[in-house]
Amino acid sequence: MTKSKPTVEISATEHKATIAREARRVTSYDVALVAGVSQSAVSRCFKPGASVSKSTYARVMKAASLLDYIPNAAARSLITRRSNMVAVIITNQANLYYPELLAELSQQLTARGKRVLLFTLARETDVDRVLADVWQFQVDGVIAAARLTDLHIAEFERRHMPLVLFNRTLRERAVNTVTCDHLEAGRMLVSRLAAAGHRRFGIIAGTEDSTVANERRRGACERLAELGLPPPVVVPGQSDYRSGGAGLKAIIEQMGRVPDAIICGSDVMAIGCLDCARHELGIDVPGRLSVAGFDAVEPSNWLSYNLTTLRQPMPKMATAAADLLCAVIDRHESQAERRVFSAQFIEGATARLTPVPTPVVATSGGMRALVAIM
Repeated sequence: MTKSKPTVEISATEHKATIAREARRVTSYDVALVAGVSQSAVSRCFKPGASVSKSTYARVMKAASLLDYIPNAAARSLITRRSNMVAVIITNQANLYYPELLAELSQQLTARGKRVLLFTLARETDVDRVLADVWQFQVDGVIAAARLTDLHIAEFERRHMPLVLFNRTLRERAVNTVTCDHLEAGRMLVSRLAAAGHRRFGIIAGTEDSTVANERRRGACERLAELGLPPPVVVPGQSDYRSGGAGLKAIIEQMGRVPDAIICGSDVMAIGCLDCARHELGIDVPGRLSVAGFDAVEPSNWLSYNLTTLRQPMPKMATAAADLLCAVIDRHESQAERRVFSAQFIEGATARLTPVPTPVVATSGGMRALVAIM
């Protein structure tokens, strides 16, 4: 229960000595006594976005500093019935863009008064074990960059737990989702490579339980079929460096020749494929073989690689995920929303490409060019 407003501002030094003698922690009521304000005013000063006058805020902050007061998040959660913690579930299968994602999510959620509680999966199928831990921490909501089944979604609904899927989709159920269009990204890679004359393709796929890798592979295969090109030789991968070299050798063995192009389910595998081609097999890249990846992770930009790849708009996607989850938490919105972003094609030096035609439009003053943006 909130105590009554003190009528007299007391000495911070004397009150701090009293607290020390009683061997207890400083509370918001102590700050209120020293500042000469109500305890609720102290609470508002430490609540982002709350209404409080400049003079009251200055008095409270001065008293808090003199008393070395630190707000008690656990106590505040008992009052608000919120932990102000958001669980982020990700898989660590060599997806190097996750550090960027986590940094962006943490920044966006912190700006909204939330803190990130991270749960990592060795494989996407390990999600059952992690969810058991998530429930115990009583988080306000979950951003899941991992595959969830219908049973998992049903459990979220039963617990009334706000959920946003990140880079994962469920066609059978309406779930809040923020994702890159991985199907279209796979199609885009094939379209650009085919336009440059590539005809025989190999694909080093990601893990079988990765919905992202499966969508990318499916998009590439569908586009090849639409163009009337031979079906690609598809070999499995583990989204790691070793899979790139092993996958290249397996494709060459099955095809009986070096393919025109290899599409890798991740940049890490593409870098492994590239190193194996150049340094172990002596294949000219991109003269004889074009190599492309996905994600535009930091090493892909290094001069030694300069990889042809696709970049996901991580800052925009992280902002969208934070916005969407906080909206569900604050307003308990029931209608699911799906926000889809397009990947950006990165023209590296590992693939033979033809320039994208620049559209020309007529104007009153003659003709002018428009830059085509992929």
